[in-house]
Amino acid sequence: MKEILEEAAKLVSESAGCSAEKAAETTELSKVSDIASTIAFELAKEKKKNPAEIAKEITGKIKKNKNFSRIEAQGPYINFYFSDEFYADALKKMLKEKKKFGKGKKKGKQMMVEYFHANTHKGVHIGHIRTASLGESVSRILSFSGNKVIRANYQGDIGPHVAKCLWGFINLYKEHEPEEKKGVWLGKVYSEASKKIKDNEKLEKEVQDINLKLYSGDKRITEMWKKTRQWCLDDFEKFYREFGIRYDEFYFESQTEKVGKKVALELLKKGIAKKDQGAVIMDLKDDDLGVFVLLTKEGYPLYSAKDLGLAKMKFEKYELDKSIHVVGKEQEFYFNQLFKTFEKAGMEKAAEASYHLIYELVMLPEGKMSSREGTMVLYEDLKEKLMEISKDEIKKRHEDWNEKKINETALMITLAAIKFSMLRRESNRTITFEWEQALSLEGDTGPYLQYAYVRTNGILKKAKYKEKINSKYSFTDDEKKLIKRIYSLPEIIRHSASSLSPHVLCEYLLDLSSDLNRFYTTSKVITAEKKEERETRLGIVAATNLILANGLNLLGIETPEVM
Repeated sequence: MKEILEEAAKLVSESAGCSAEKAAETTELSKVSDIASTIAFELAKEKKKNPAEIAKEITGKIKKNKNFSRIEAQGPYINFYFSDEFYADALKKMLKEKKKFGKGKKKGKQMMVEYFHANTHKGVHIGHIRTASLGESVSRILSFSGNKVIRANYQGDIGPHVAKCLWGFINLYKEHEPEEKKGVWLGKVYSEASKKIKDNEKLEKEVQDINLKLYSGDKRITEMWKKTRQWCLDDFEKFYREFGIRYDEFYFESQTEKVGKKVALELLKKGIAKKDQGAVIMDLKDDDLGVFVLLTKEGYPLYSAKDLGLAKMKFEKYELDKSIHVVGKEQEFYFNQLFKTFEKAGMEKAAEASYHLIYELVMLPEGKMSSREGTMVLYEDLKEKLMEISKDEIKKRHEDWNEKKINETALMITLAAIKFSMLRRESNRTITFEWEQALSLEGDTGPYLQYAYVRTNGILKKAKYKEKINSKYSFTDDEKKLIKRIYSLPEIIRHSASSLSPHVLCEYLLDLSSDLNRFYTTSKVITAEKKEERETRLGIVAATNLILANGLNLLGIETPEVM
């Protein structure tokens, strides 16, 4: 669509005698026609003439073009209508480029997307699923758009939450461990320990003692920490493989704390940071950002100092044009403090490149969740519940399938339901996760889009389709509408990439599926009476199949062959 818009703008520019830039600024896709130019409004100011007269004069000078069936003035607007040849060429282009259709040229830009951030010794819950889904989709879209993307994961593997979990492991379970899913189990231990310790000063003191021992390198606690930490990392690896995400870099708080403490002390030495009641702080009150504490009075680095260490490590290794932090809304003020500290600390690259991609909470119909209170829905529990529903539905439809095929397909459908639910809304909007609605084959869901793909796949297999598009074919209005929709994928990807908004792609795919259903209603495909109708409509189905697969892949959603 970008190319055809440029072509229309060039025709306007040549006929109106105006600059190419001005013609491009006033030429856009239209719901009334296909493309519309409002150049007449601009020229009317200069020539002091009626814009409708100017539009008519310009239209009369425009040379005939193979991509437009007609170009006409309607009042002050110059309207372009695509020709059948344009639609045929669009189909041919998509079918030829296949998975590369819409792929951007390499831009030479290097971007880091930092997401997931699940702490060890805590469970992977539904909130982590939103950042995992969002971060992975943003990474895929940016990469497809021509950027070099480095996926990073920064995880808390040390600190009070670890001490609390270790306290529970020691005191509630006497250091007895389960045989499998040990990392997932530790998340439940953390919740149990949090409930037990709450408002109990004696037990809170015991947790503090474990935390101090951990930081001081106590042999027994350190060995226990290393062992239980590995349980979590092993379970995380299984999750990454299953969820379809991968990382280029893993950073841990246990790595960044020493670097961060050194940076904080250097800032203190330079007079950029200062001491307040023994703690090392950044005074950001003049910037309406309050006080940013880096080191406690005991000299322990807080998240803030660790993030300074993380930034130092990242920007020393990579020349980043953008460093995107996919982190929840509740951390917005913190990141404003952190980025301002980058600026004041002279960390220019970090200050310029850093961006907080905010996402809102995930709620259940019954309200907010909390891992500390044990009301958080863990990923494993969510997945298993949705898997059971998916398997029951598959068995009803495919009695001849073996257990392996049922499980594989059910997992694809389950993950599609989860991921699309997390990506469907703008990232700055709260999501209320509805269990049954997420799996519906009707409405705004991932499985609904998978089913649209499966349906196109079935038609192409049944027809034994061989790509053949008749350039002389006369397209119907519904065929044109569907082709225009699938041909606009590159523009949608550009928009999604520039705004870091996978929900734009989600909306597009839902609109595409709606247009596809309309096409099925009005257009016979396999049973079309004329050969050229059958071949061309199969071409439309094949192109739609490609676009659905490409679009879903950018959302991190797999496409089953059968459902």
